[in-house]
Amino acid sequence: MNNTFFCARENGKLHRPRTILTGFGFLASSIAWAIYDPYITKILEKLLNASETITMWSAKLNEMFPVLAKFAETQGENVVTEAGGITLVPLFIGIIMTFDNIFGVIFQPTFGKLSDRCHSKLGKRRPFIVFGAPVSAFLFAVIPWIALSGSLPLTMLFIILFVFSMSLWRAPVVALMPALTPPALRSEGNAIINLMGGIGGAIGMFAGTVVGLFYKLATGVEITTENEQIAFPYVFLTGAVVMVIGMLVILFFVKEPSSKLEAVAEQNKALDAAARAKAEKEIKKAEKEAKKAQKLSKGERVSLVFMLAGLFFLFCGTNAVTTFFALFAAEVLGKTTAEATIMTTLFAVCSAVAAIPAGYAGKKIGRKKTILLGLAVFMAAFLLYVVTRSMAIIWVVLVLGGFANMFITVNTLPLVLEIGGIDKVGTFTGYYYTATFSAQIASPIVYGIVRMLSGTYMSLFIYSPVMFILSMLCIFVVKHGEAVPEEVIKKAEEAND
Repeated sequence: MNNTFFCARENGKLHRPRTILTGFGFLASSIAWAIYDPYITKILEKLLNASETITMWSAKLNEMFPVLAKFAETQGENVVTEAGGITLVPLFIGIIMTFDNIFGVIFQPTFGKLSDRCHSKLGKRRPFIVFGAPVSAFLFAVIPWIALSGSLPLTMLFIILFVFSMSLWRAPVVALMPALTPPALRSEGNAIINLMGGIGGAIGMFAGTVVGLFYKLATGVEITTENEQIAFPYVFLTGAVVMVIGMLVILFFVKEPSSKLEAVAEQNKALDAAARAKAEKEIKKAEKEAKKAQKLSKGERVSLVFMLAGLFFLFCGTNAVTTFFALFAAEVLGKTTAEATIMTTLFAVCSAVAAIPAGYAGKKIGRKKTILLGLAVFMAAFLLYVVTRSMAIIWVVLVLGGFANMFITVNTLPLVLEIGGIDKVGTFTGYYYTATFSAQIASPIVYGIVRMLSGTYMSLFIYSPVMFILSMLCIFVVKHGEAVPEEVIKKAEEAND
């Protein structure tokens, strides 16, 4: 079996060391986003508040609709601003933070399909990673230096270039493990991949604190909320270095099998041209018939649609928190960006600890039940904080949320891929990201409006549970996507032999 699946052993069990190596690609991607969300929102907040254009537009809005400022004031928001009332800055932050998801919806399905069709010496997925990761790392490292110049347009240009470069290899890097792992082992494999992603996220979250400590030792200057942006370039550089390291691990230690056509071509080198052409024609005919047989049934299509809808609402809820948590921590809790990322590090650590149990639960009680359990815990944790408003409880929320998040994350992608089948891993990975990125396009804008009108980032803890409830209602409808039992697979293989 390991000749076909890099991440599987001869005895049909998961090859954990190889799966860990495969996870370095997701680690490289995860550290970028762990840094991107909290730090880019702070960069944008400073640049947008300093923008005369944004201040002018906010002033015009207040002049045209004075009731908005009065409503915000009743909600406790400070409306004594340069704009003479409410400010459009949260809305614009939300819009800009959707750019990576817009690019994901547009380009990731395309590059997922391209990776399915790619035939190279490096395999199907690795060429995209080997090219995309270094380019992304360079652009990522440059962003904070540009921001320090105070130029909003130039900063926006490099943000756009970065999120575009990430979209080139994001679907292929996620499709790498499923492509190298048998369907029955994907939940277990996805647990390890998400564990690696959690490690990458934790490195990104701790980077600000570590940089702050070294900066104080080197200069004697302590990083505070007022001067924290001077440390941002070194935080981004840390992420860029780890991204390149992750790419190098994938390049040198992960092996993808040759495609079927390439394998046949190798076997037929000794054949004459006519025999080789005939063989290739038969292969193409067989592949065409196989693709025809792989069309989804009506029930599978319904399950796919509702699963993607469930993912949409799920990511609406989680994305609002990841995007705006640093601003929530600053406004409500009085924390710096580095302190906020330490808090989210606890979330990441709990997610990492829960990765293996989440994979086991998906295999034992089913992926759907495990996802619904995670959603229920997530929702309960958020509502607990709304009721108590206690600083101590926010730590409980981070712990419970971390566990719940991994129970959901580990099982959603394998469920979607199981519906599509093994030959459409890249395509259905693209579908998965179309749903999740569509949510991440809509949610920052929608929540930006909610925040603007509610006057407080506490509204995060109402908005997200509502999204989780909608996600649960959709997932209840899903009837397909569970792993095929190993005994059934063995019997099928024996029958084919």
